[in-house]
Amino acid sequence: MAARSLASIVPTHRLLEGGGFPVRRPAALGRLTDPFLLLDEMGPVDWAPGEAIGAPAHPHRGFETVTYLLEGRICHSDSAGNSGELGPGDVQWMTAGRGVIHSELPTPEFLESGGVMHGFQIWVNLPAKDKMMEPRYQDIPADEIPVAESDDGLVRARVVAGECLGVSAVIETVIPIVYIHLTIQPGGSLVQPLDEGLNGIIYCFGGELNVEDGSVSDGQMAILSEGDSVAISVAEDADGAAEALLLAGEPLGEPIARYGPFVMNTEEELRQAFTDYQSGNFA
Repeated sequence: MAARSLASIVPTHRLLEGGGFPVRRPAALGRLTDPFLLLDEMGPVDWAPGEAIGAPAHPHRGFETVTYLLEGRICHSDSAGNSGELGPGDVQWMTAGRGVIHSELPTPEFLESGGVMHGFQIWVNLPAKDKMMEPRYQDIPADEIPVAESDDGLVRARVVAGECLGVSAVIETVIPIVYIHLTIQPGGSLVQPLDEGLNGIIYCFGGELNVEDGSVSDGQMAILSEGDSVAISVAEDADGAAEALLLAGEPLGEPIARYGPFVMNTEEELRQAFTDYQSGNFA
């Protein structure tokens, strides 16, 4: 297999999103990260009782949002009457398609008690032919997300999408996607196949990872070079485990017309999205 190396390291910056909750976000994603449009690490933030903030009702069209919660509790609802809750380890893969208006807020219980909120939201672009598909949700509880471990027990992988260490995800994706949460102990290593042609990135949110000819540390995103595998390891003398998301996806290579919560292919489609939203034609 041709091993991928680190093509570049992308720094992150902190900002407020939604109703004012803090996120850590890599600098603008683009052609080399296609089809991934956005990667937000939500928190971690320790909310005092009564202070937790989420994202009140807002629209989306033309892409997918993937919410993966590590700590805390979120309730979601939309204009079509769908609702539910996410807790630690849960995943929601929402395909906005032709349009939804939804909210993501701390549950009333979490708001009252306070606590740590930490997780990720990733935006995945949809091909032009699927941008107006019927919206759908895939809410997968933590105990249904497949988990794989290396023979020596030093690598643990939660397989949100794709495959790792012989374990396959349960989530259905519109285009080929790999989404793996890796926890690697000191001395641990993994060689992960990644089909040629997929764009690959690694986001480290704890410790430090070695990748071929370089390293990625907490708060950095690495864009991987071309190849059909990636070798990831943690030094034996590391202070502790490294945590990272390994993402790969099939680049769409299509024009993008994007404004706020709408991602289309042309300015005309973008204007139509605003018109449809303002006239109440979303789900």
